[in-house]
Amino acid sequence: MVALRPWVKPKIVKKRTKKFMWHQSDRYVKIKYNWQKPRGTEDTVCRRFKGQILMLSTGYGATRKQSTCCPRLRSVSSKNHEATAERASQLALRVTNPNARLCSKEN
Repeated sequence: MVALRPWVKPKIVKKRTKKFMWHQSDRYVKIKYNWQKPRGTEDTVCRRFKGQILMLSTGYGATRKQSTCCPRLRSVSSKNHEATAERASQLALRVTNPNARLCSKEN
């Protein structure tokens, strides 16, 4: 007989919370803040020199379970929470907090 084990909830690991910024966007107004990949052969960010800004890569991505999960927003009403929970179960989607704002209707 197999022993019952408690379900272990996977901890959500945020590998980086700061946004990746475009190289030298802090220095010039004409360069926007949004990330652009450096394409120069002598670019210090592309060559990953010490002290430079970090370059975006696939290693910063979330796990498959975490990235395919549907988040629950705080600004959604309880009626809409219930409707989205039903729809997610029909589509077989995983929701982060499916029982949020749902209280028992016995009272």
